[in-house]
Amino acid sequence: MAVAEKDEEIIICRCEEVTLGEIREWINKGYETFDELKRVLRVGMGPCQGRGCREIILRELSAKTGRPVSEIHPGTFRPPSKPIKLSLLAEIGDG
Repeated sequence: MAVAEKDEEIIICRCEEVTLGEIREWINKGYETFDELKRVLRVGMGPCQGRGCREIILRELSAKTGRPVSEIHPGTFRPPSKPIKLSLLAEIGDG
């Protein structure tokens, strides 16, 4: 297997198991923002909310479009959330 083919199989978004090849494929189809890729591939929507893949995808968009990373919108995202027990909230309210 050639190096270029191996690069295509590298998993960029571990939460959603999206490869570099898939990201490049959709960029070549005309998807040029992080949010567009998020909608079709679910990148940045896993438990890490893009902390692991966002920068890599932005660099790939930059390389393909010729725009600096600083000019590419990083997309919308929510901070990671973690479920907590209601009893903890009740204790805070009582205290």
